[in-house]
Amino acid sequence: MAATKPRHTRSTSLRDDTDSSKMEGTGTWDTLQWTKMQPGSHYVSHANLDFLLEEENVIAQGHGVVLINSDDAGTLMVTNFRLVFLSDRTRNIIALGTIPLATIEKFNKIAVKMQSANRLSDKTPPQRLLQVIGKDMRIIVFGFRTRTKQRRVIFDALLSTKPAVLWDLYAFACGPSRFTNSSPKVRLLDEYFRLLGIRFYRASVNMIESESFNLSNDLWRISKVNSNYNVCPSYPFALIVPKTISDDEVQQASSFRGRCRFPVVSWCHPGTGAVLARSSQPLVGIMMNMRSIADEKLVAGLCGKLSNSSRRKLYIVDARPRKNALANGAMGGGSESSSNYFQSEVVFFGIDNIHAMRDSFTRLRECLDTHGKASSDGMSSFLRHGGSMWGGGNLSSMSTSVSTLGDSGWLLHVQNVLAGAAWIAARLDMEKASVLVHCSDGWDRTSQLVSLANLLLDPYYRTFAGFQALVEKDWLAFGHPFSDRMGMPSVSGSANMPFELTRQPSVGSSPGSPMRQSPVSSQSSTSHAQTSSHYSPIFLQWVDCVSQLLRMYPFAFEFSSVFLVDFLDCFLSCRFGNFLCNSEKEREQCNVFEACGCLWAYLADLRASEGKSHVHYNLYYDPLKHNGPIFPPAAALAPTLWPQFILRWACPEEAQAAGEIEAECRQMFLKFSEIQKAKELAERKAKEIEVVMESLSSELRTEKQLRWSATNMNNKTSRENVAIKRAIQSLGCRFHLSDSGDCVFDIESNLMGSSQTTMHLSTRKDLDGSTLHDDKKDPSVSVAATEDDDHDDYANNPILRACEALCPLRTPNGRCWWPNAGCARLSSQLVGLRANFDAFDQLSIDENYFKSE
Repeated sequence: MAATKPRHTRSTSLRDDTDSSKMEGTGTWDTLQWTKMQPGSHYVSHANLDFLLEEENVIAQGHGVVLINSDDAGTLMVTNFRLVFLSDRTRNIIALGTIPLATIEKFNKIAVKMQSANRLSDKTPPQRLLQVIGKDMRIIVFGFRTRTKQRRVIFDALLSTKPAVLWDLYAFACGPSRFTNSSPKVRLLDEYFRLLGIRFYRASVNMIESESFNLSNDLWRISKVNSNYNVCPSYPFALIVPKTISDDEVQQASSFRGRCRFPVVSWCHPGTGAVLARSSQPLVGIMMNMRSIADEKLVAGLCGKLSNSSRRKLYIVDARPRKNALANGAMGGGSESSSNYFQSEVVFFGIDNIHAMRDSFTRLRECLDTHGKASSDGMSSFLRHGGSMWGGGNLSSMSTSVSTLGDSGWLLHVQNVLAGAAWIAARLDMEKASVLVHCSDGWDRTSQLVSLANLLLDPYYRTFAGFQALVEKDWLAFGHPFSDRMGMPSVSGSANMPFELTRQPSVGSSPGSPMRQSPVSSQSSTSHAQTSSHYSPIFLQWVDCVSQLLRMYPFAFEFSSVFLVDFLDCFLSCRFGNFLCNSEKEREQCNVFEACGCLWAYLADLRASEGKSHVHYNLYYDPLKHNGPIFPPAAALAPTLWPQFILRWACPEEAQAAGEIEAECRQMFLKFSEIQKAKELAERKAKEIEVVMESLSSELRTEKQLRWSATNMNNKTSRENVAIKRAIQSLGCRFHLSDSGDCVFDIESNLMGSSQTTMHLSTRKDLDGSTLHDDKKDPSVSVAATEDDDHDDYANNPILRACEALCPLRTPNGRCWWPNAGCARLSSQLVGLRANFDAFDQLSIDENYFKSE
């Protein structure tokens, strides 16, 4: 499930789906007697164990071991983190026989005498078996060859790895690795800021160290009364309380509640102003008449007022059965009286305690092992040899197991918790009432109800980030005793692992089953009876409830059922430090978040490896479809066995069938994603082509405009050339344009009184036919004169005399009609025999000159 050691090239998940190849001829328990293997022939070198995790070391190995559940032969190894079973044929990990040590609830050595018609059966040694019972619904049995003492080696290794103190756990040996953990206190404060609508603040370590987090809104404030855990050791360092209640009044009210767990706010309704609060039972005593003014004031502060200034109603939910609440009065506890709390109503939910949940879980596990396909005894299973499969988790095809499953009561307990959470959510949202929830200590049934109600009310908690915030707030911060409930060592150093002597017989067991007979001998790990009674699968049951809601509302959750399974596997394995110890105070004392890795970082890293296509993402998630509270109807609160978790070991085909549709949909989703990406790429290319075409069209329009302008200019130039030609001819000159582009004109001698003068104008034509000058530096064109270079003698200049005598552009009073030509002025361009043809474009000829012919 995590990164392997640097020297290795691949990692192995706790839930690896490895090949479980069957050993030939291993159909019954007699196979153990015929498993002939040479000692050491299947020895596995430590250097080749590339599936080991960081700081995971092999402690003991057993060879020629048979996994009775699946008839697989292989090598059984004990590491400092898990029990690993490798197939002899494929050398792959077999998931059914691989279980983390912290997930093991019990393990026993059993010697069973096999029944046989052979008269020599009395001389046959009993079968050497090792039974391992897990907290994840599996019971597995390993068979060892006789006279090898390998079972003793494995058993002693399991005993030696049993953690005596908290620091013996693998989580501390592995360290944070790359799955480092940020401060959970910072995340808790950020969640408080979100609940109070304080959007402009972000929590930080400096804010916590300086205790400057006591912010508030109009109704509620964040109190630092428990910043040193002096008021309530099992509560978090920061608490949301009514703004009208002072810290002194909070301290006074805490003494009236069990374990000082006074009423605090868990969730605020953003629209109605109602709150969901939690606490422990009041200490009213056996006569039920003890009162506390501070407690009553604090509870009254949870109500507030409605928009019409009327008093808000308060529901006080006692999760216990009424008789249990009355019985607790004999020990100083009890329940509230509605007469002592203004405008309140006390409601009992009747949810059983942790002991009933533990017994129910045990009966369910044994029922599944008895009737599942991978039964631990290898013979009694109805499904082992071609029986029908489970019908959607309701066992409708097996009448003998229906009563057994009903006797377990597991589904009934799940239904009660779901119904209670739905009732609380409806009161908050529909009636705009506030709700105070408690049980005995306020950390088991209370955590289940409050967190489920939050999940129903707030869509944020149905996302990955919100689910993490919900678990850290209502389970970790508010002191659910995870070490006690999971059977792990606490800070005091006592090991709480509940190892029992023998497994209780299952109801409806096959009478001929070897495992159902009395064993010849049995030996178990050391029992801790004084602490084993605290073990209970409360948190596992809550995750089961979440899976039921996910089944009912597949569009409302961002995460999938696979995510919940992986989350539970990480939780039960104790590979990370998030769920160690019993409270926030203990985790801080042990420096857990700096010494151990983070479960949330590991799961986030898994999702980041594949993005939205990862199996943790729910394909059907639509945040707009359920962007508010969800209220499951009573008919929908009929839970079924969670196939992906409850049935994955006893009946793996059923668990796989439950995920086949999702797998097909995921494949379709991947194909759709690929098509969508191809479509987006094609759209981007089409847009780029469209932009290029638009650019080319713009350039074409520009070229057309330039061409139109050039044509107009050419036409204009042609008209001006005609006019110039007429003007030159009017001077008595002959004007001619040759094909080569040379311009030739003559001045008649009879007008000039001298020899003929010829001037040549060299020009060239461009591709458009327009005339361009050869000299790029000077646009003027030189005109060569054959004779008479004297410019100073006006009398001898025939051009000036011709201009004065014959020019039709001169008026009677001597004014020139064509002044810009400069032909009649001394030292002009014509006189200097240099004609600036650019000046012709600027000639301002009098319009009277151009007369219609």
